Amino acid sequence: MARPNLNDLSAFVTVAREGSFTRAASAMGVTQSALSQAMKALEERLGIRLLTRTTRSVSLTEAGERLFAAIGDRLDEIETELDALTELREKPAGLVRITTGEHAMRAVLLPKLMPLMHKYPDLRIEFDVSYGLRNIVADRFDAGVRLGESIDKDMIAVPVGPQLRMAAVASPAYLKTHPAPKVPGDLVKHRCINLRLPTTGGFYVWEFAKNGRELNVRVEGQVAFNTSPHIVDAAIAGLGICFLLEDELSPDIKAGKLVPVLEDWCPLFPGYYLYYPSRLHPSPAFSLVLNALRLSSAVTTSPGRTQKRKALPGARR
Repeated sequence: MARPNLNDLSAFVTVAREGSFTRAASAMGVTQSALSQAMKALEERLGIRLLTRTTRSVSLTEAGERLFAAIGDRLDEIETELDALTELREKPAGLVRITTGEHAMRAVLLPKLMPLMHKYPDLRIEFDVSYGLRNIVADRFDAGVRLGESIDKDMIAVPVGPQLRMAAVASPAYLKTHPAPKVPGDLVKHRCINLRLPTTGGFYVWEFAKNGRELNVRVEGQVAFNTSPHIVDAAIAGLGICFLLEDELSPDIKAGKLVPVLEDWCPLFPGYYLYYPSRLHPSPAFSLVLNALRLSSAVTTSPGRTQKRKALPGARR
């Protein structure tokens, strides 16, 4: 037996409540003839009479009473939930979980999402600031924000931040007693402040590029850290040259506490991407977050296929 659809059942409930095809048709915005045909078709599919028709009224048969008692309130509940979903679309609410690094949080996410949260008080965002890479599917995150080289190829990736640049810097006091390096290879003669990577456990290999030529340098020094703020403090204290994202160092460069070196070996490279599973069906809340973060000229890309940098200090935190 073919199953009736919800439209047929909703029409039946309306007729039962109104006790009249005329009033029911008016309430539903259809013709009386179309409604009458729909009820006849419903009865034929069920194989039982639901309505007793007279010239002046419509009443329920025993089967009709039973069906009305069973589905009347349930259809009301369904309509209420559908209305709630419509309201949710128009007034987004719910939880969005994002895993990211410390720098991306400060530089991209908070500046863009704080105004959004003021505008939509029912929107909730949970940030997971991780020193390593999280599995967003297994750990049930809606999305992650990382540099392109960190992103699996089966993810949808959308650029959300401007281009970035690395900077090698040292304190004026350090450079008074140590001649500034002219090329990256000169760093082997200097004390450098190392970064222990959370993902691999090894030290970050400093990556430089100029005129299409790429050069990696393994540096040595007196001190190493696994967090960039402490590296900055050590550089200001004169313990050596450090290599971090330029905007993490900019306030101290402007204040004269740090001096850039090897600037012509530090080109721009693509910035942060928001990534999420390709099979994800975005909720209204997530769509709102995505639109707030997306660059105005952004095009969905697959950065993992082109990004060459192996790892970046600060960017992974």
